[in-house]
Amino acid sequence: MVTATVVKNSSGYESFSCKGHAGFAKSGKDIVCSAISALTINTANSIMTLTDTKISVSENDGFLSWKFDEGSDDRSDLLMDSLLIGLGSLEEEYGNYLKVEIKEVSHD
Repeated sequence: MVTATVVKNSSGYESFSCKGHAGFAKSGKDIVCSAISALTINTANSIMTLTDTKISVSENDGFLSWKFDEGSDDRSDLLMDSLLIGLGSLEEEYGNYLKVEIKEVSHD
């Protein structure tokens, strides 16, 4: 199963991580894993290309994460909202293979 975790605070997004393997089908034929990869990699690339937001990205086999270095802005928030819509749709259809977690934190 893939677990996607988003961390938010009152002013925007803090981080995103995605880990695990969907296990829907054999490697190379796993449409769930492919869809998750396309959504997450495209979002990271879009944030880096289309916004002034700085993120630190880490990736390894079955793992992708990024941290907003100085917080998110309106444009990167919109891209993250779009990512959550896509992942949420996948979770509805393939919930045995993907879990989306949204963690709200406060820094009082």
